[in-house]
Amino acid sequence: MKLKICGLKYPENISKVIALKPDFIGFIFYPASKRYAGESLQPEFTWSIPADIKKAGVFVNEPILSVLEHVARYNLDLVQLHGNETAAYCEDISKLVPVIKAFQVNEQFDFSILNEYKQHCSYFLFDSASEGFGGSGKKFDHQLLSKYKLNIPYFISGGIDKEDIPGLEQSPAYAIDINSKFETEPGVKDIDKLRSTIDEVRLTITINPTKN
Repeated sequence: MKLKICGLKYPENISKVIALKPDFIGFIFYPASKRYAGESLQPEFTWSIPADIKKAGVFVNEPILSVLEHVARYNLDLVQLHGNETAAYCEDISKLVPVIKAFQVNEQFDFSILNEYKQHCSYFLFDSASEGFGGSGKKFDHQLLSKYKLNIPYFISGGIDKEDIPGLEQSPAYAIDINSKFETEPGVKDIDKLRSTIDEVRLTITINPTKN
């Protein structure tokens, strides 16, 4: 089970997160978000992040050219799309950088829509349905993911807290995406809570290596 820590905003806090060695980190470039990183994050800093920690830029209905400019400026490894982006949009982005396409899941979600995206996305991300584009802090029923039949690896997001992780370690998900439940304020991660959670996850993987 991989771990992604999203919604990072301030370099000093990000440096402490990096020291914990997550697999992925995420920067939100959606101006309406409380965790918008565009005003506090300098490109020079992101270029200094170790290459083994993959950097995802999170976008919502952003013009393609703007997305690609952010990729180049901040040295992003992946693009995470949380809006109403079409499969054709994902195809254009994926020619230059891997795509994580996010979908909001509830009882009415039609998993067959993923078929038109599968050739253009390296990963899917399943989040809670909300009025916005993620970051609601709400959970969804993970049992709904039993309807997912494709081979594209996926991230689970949506209000995940420390006590949720033992159950998620049993799921076929590729990665857990955590954000608001590990914060002291929007964009500032609780390092002690992250550290204890990551230690638990890694201990479980060491004891039961077949889970990874």
